[in-house]
Amino acid sequence: MDAMQNLINRRSVRKYKPDMIPRDVLEKIIEAGTYAPTGMNKQAPIIIAVTNKAMRDRLSRMNAAVMGSDGDPFYGAPVVLIVLADKNLAGTYLYDGSLVMGNLMLAAHAQGIGSCWIHRAKQEFETDEGKAILKELGIEGDFEGIGHCILGYADGEEPAAKPRKENYVYWIE
Repeated sequence: MDAMQNLINRRSVRKYKPDMIPRDVLEKIIEAGTYAPTGMNKQAPIIIAVTNKAMRDRLSRMNAAVMGSDGDPFYGAPVVLIVLADKNLAGTYLYDGSLVMGNLMLAAHAQGIGSCWIHRAKQEFETDEGKAILKELGIEGDFEGIGHCILGYADGEEPAAKPRKENYVYWIE
C-alpha cells in the first residue's frame, strides 16, 4: 500500500468480526510499533499483545468500569495491543507511546486490519488490578498506560473521512 494513501485513508473501526488475526500479521503490526520514533531513542514504550479472550474480556470490563459503563469499549475486536511507557525512562514517554499507537494503527491498515485507539489505559493500569496484571507478566517499573490499539477485521465498511476543518494549517513563508 502506498504510504501516503495509508496515512490519508486509515479510519477508526468500531465494529469487528470475531475472527482472530493470524499471528504473522500481528507480528508485522507489532514490529512496526517498535520502530516508532522515541525521544533520544530511549524506547520507553512497551506493547502487551492480548489475544487471550479471557484477558481481553477482563481488560474490556476494567476499561468500561473507568467510564462507568457495562458495554464493550473494544467494540468486539479480538485483539488488544496495550501500549504503556516507562515514566522514568524518558521525559517524552507520553509522546513516544503515542507515536507507537500511530504506527500500530497505520501498520494494521496497511495489512488490511481495522483498528481504533481506545483510551483509559492510564486509569486501568493505575488500579490494583492493572498493577497485578503487569506484575503477573513480570513487568516492573513505573509504567503509564498510553492506550489500547484494538485490532480485528472490520464488520462492515470503514467510515468515510470527515471533511478537514478550515484553518487546519497556517503557513509562514
